Amino acid sequence: MKFVVVVLAILLLVWLLLGSSRRRAKEAQREPPKSAAEGMVTCAHCGVHLPGSLAVQSRGLTYCSVAHRDAGPSASS
Repeated sequence: MKFVVVVLAILLLVWLLLGSSRRRAKEAQREPPKSAAEGMVTCAHCGVHLPGSLAVQSRGLTYCSVAHRDAGPSASS
């Protein structure tokens, strides 16, 4: 009887170790999430670069803020 208990304990230990190693192997194979790259634009007034989603659009030009949109493009651009 003692022998059966020891064998069952060893089998349980092996089963747990194999399960955890398989779990770690699956996690290592998982690809990291892909992040979407966002295009950068330049402010027509001050020339600062910013993500396109944060830009303010007006008359085909991009600005970094409403104040720069109201001021208009700089004289050098």
